[in-house]
Amino acid sequence: MIEAFKCGADIHREVASKVFDKPLEEVTKEERTKAKAVNFGIVYGISDFGLAEQIHTSRKQAKEYIAQYLEKYSGIKDFMEKIDIDAKENGYVTTMFGRRRNIPELKSQNFMVRQFGSRAALNMPIQGTAADIMKMAMIEVNKKIEEKNQKSKIVLQVHDELLLEVPEEEKEEAIEILKNSMENVVKLSVPLTAEISSGETWNDCK
Repeated sequence: MIEAFKCGADIHREVASKVFDKPLEEVTKEERTKAKAVNFGIVYGISDFGLAEQIHTSRKQAKEYIAQYLEKYSGIKDFMEKIDIDAKENGYVTTMFGRRRNIPELKSQNFMVRQFGSRAALNMPIQGTAADIMKMAMIEVNKKIEEKNQKSKIVLQVHDELLLEVPEEEKEEAIEILKNSMENVVKLSVPLTAEISSGETWNDCK
């Protein structure tokens, strides 16, 4: 999976090829969609029931998809199991940069509450690390803008997107600052890539 990211491959198509055990070029649009649901679902600790509901298949089939995914990507399974064990032992999980979230739900007497705690414990190191990186990128973008005495400014952050208000004469320089900051604020084992678009309105940027 790391190699797929490094090569800029379509990660959902790559996963579909592995899970459905067929050549990459034979993966259908429907299979890619299912693989995408599994990819994101795994991050949230999705159940076979939840996946079945999402991709409109049987619970048995959904369970097989999850099992095949974890078999093909055994490193992800090991990662998930380690997080679960550490969270139960420590009572908290952390992001890659050390930000901590306590998970008291893991000690609840209520099964459903404990299940929620397990999902939260699995999700936080991933989504939390992404949020950390985004905040670091925002600081870097703002710093570079101030260093160049630009009138450009960050006006909104939505998940992994930054929206800047930029005078036309600063557009090219702002694009360079934004792309370089978001792609290089941290170095991971896979590249961080940022897509830039511009327009008169936010809607035009989509």
